[in-house]
Amino acid sequence: MSHGDYLTGYSVRMNAQVALWEKPQEEADVKIEPSWKKVLKGEFGQDYFRTLTEFVKSEYQHAVVYPAPKNIFRAFDLCPFDMVEVVILGQDPYHGPRQANGLCFAVGEGIPLPPSLQNIFKELSTDCSLPFEALAKKGGSLEHWAKQGVLLLNATLTVRARTAGSHQGKGWEQFTDAVIRELSEKRENLVFILWGNYAKAKGAHIDRTKHLVIESAHPSPFSATKFFGSKPFSKTNEYLIEHSKNPIDWL
Repeated sequence: MSHGDYLTGYSVRMNAQVALWEKPQEEADVKIEPSWKKVLKGEFGQDYFRTLTEFVKSEYQHAVVYPAPKNIFRAFDLCPFDMVEVVILGQDPYHGPRQANGLCFAVGEGIPLPPSLQNIFKELSTDCSLPFEALAKKGGSLEHWAKQGVLLLNATLTVRARTAGSHQGKGWEQFTDAVIRELSEKRENLVFILWGNYAKAKGAHIDRTKHLVIESAHPSPFSATKFFGSKPFSKTNEYLIEHSKNPIDWL
């Protein structure tokens, strides 16, 4: 299949599989989990979201973009608003083939663990006395975390292939800021895990008087020495238990 055929097929599949937005001239009909749709409905009619909608649709039609369209809002689909107990903030989806699956730091089934996720598992292994081999064998999809109430949220929900940061500054950040604000205002005793300066900046929208915020360096190899030993996973479970909630089974 030629590159042009691939792009054409990709666009056709995008339009046929998942019409994420159906009302470009009015409030967008966003295909997102119903509880999130209700909470975020005020965002969908705003000018910035309409502009974002048109940009993303054009990108999928004319370029290779990750994740697959059906996975753009997968973090929300797997973790409804009232189920959220923990939020882990990422930056961009992975921009390599078959990596991005709609959950921050996670990868598709059968895909080798990227360096940041390897370091996350190393810290989890040390922090919670879990064998690294068992974590690695389970794979990097992280779907089992999401289904327990861990919202694995990237600040930017799409990216052009092989071009990190290519969809930053297009409106996704405003949208995900709204996600964090709604969680902070309407929920109680959540845990927000912020790795790296980019995530920490979004922490400005969190009310720290009623939520736990755990901050550390990013798990990237460039800063991992400061990430190791931060114990975010045990701190999270201690806080959840303290507030009569179920701990996360990280394995």
